[in-house]
Amino acid sequence: MAAASSRISSLGLLLAAHCALLLALAGAAHGHGYAPSGGVALSSGFYDESCPSAYDVVRRVIQDARVSDLRVPTSLICLHFHDCFVNGCDGSILLDDDLPAIQSEKHVPANDKSARGFEVVDDIKSALEAACPGIVSCANILALAAEISVELAGRPRWRVLLGRRDGTTTNIKSANNLPSPFDPLDKLLEKFRNFNLDDTDLVALQGAHTFGKVQCQFTQQNCTAGQSSGALENLDQVTPKLFDNKYYNNLLEGHAQLRSDQVMLSDPCAAATTTPIVHRFAGNQQDFFKNFVASMIKMGNISPLIGKDGEIRNNCRRVNKRY
Repeated sequence: MAAASSRISSLGLLLAAHCALLLALAGAAHGHGYAPSGGVALSSGFYDESCPSAYDVVRRVIQDARVSDLRVPTSLICLHFHDCFVNGCDGSILLDDDLPAIQSEKHVPANDKSARGFEVVDDIKSALEAACPGIVSCANILALAAEISVELAGRPRWRVLLGRRDGTTTNIKSANNLPSPFDPLDKLLEKFRNFNLDDTDLVALQGAHTFGKVQCQFTQQNCTAGQSSGALENLDQVTPKLFDNKYYNNLLEGHAQLRSDQVMLSDPCAAATTTPIVHRFAGNQQDFFKNFVASMIKMGNISPLIGKDGEIRNNCRRVNKRY
């Protein structure tokens, strides 16, 4: 009996510790600062003194870029997502091949022919270097660009936590395990949970598919006769240029373009995980916006390099030691 009591007590302590960790993560997602370790925090005011014009510079470049390419906002959100899910939010997706030291993540299946917007990031970096040289990291550019892209598409807004530094390596193995448009729900949930992102985070972040375009080769219907594999289809065929909750209504009607979206309703395990959240967001746009913001902040907190870790790259495509 004593041994059993001891085991129960130990289990209780483990569960309490686990719950405490989840609460800490939730607090980080909704707060104004986040300290991964060592007391050095990400902060929405990180550049208030060193580069007070950073936000306005990023916004101006994105506004100019989307005049000639309406896909720019969705491309920049995708870059931030694909960056954070590999090595954490460190700008590693921006690195070009520099063999043998650097093998670019741009060429893995999940990024090849779909990840784009790199030239816009280059333009943002050049403008920031002119305004405040050596201050703003490429990883922070991606975080700022994602928020501004959502805002320009209609809302919501949030105060981006900043202070990330740039990585000096890539991770091809991790990049090859990025969420895929062909993943079943259990695989998607596993990939998100690996980064302490829960069911609500998955459904909310998939909501970024409420605007933008996708190549027909990745859609459920695939390409129709006469279409090339790179032909573009609207992700949301109702309001393709707006950031709103129509995406979730599309799911309820069975009209999702991507299999990885529709499985949040159609998969056998969806009823106990994602389906109630899809229904909730479809019926309440403000609830979707609130949770999207919280999930974006939470995702942006994945393993940032802070303090003296990493570097501030001079060129987002190259690590500094190559100069």
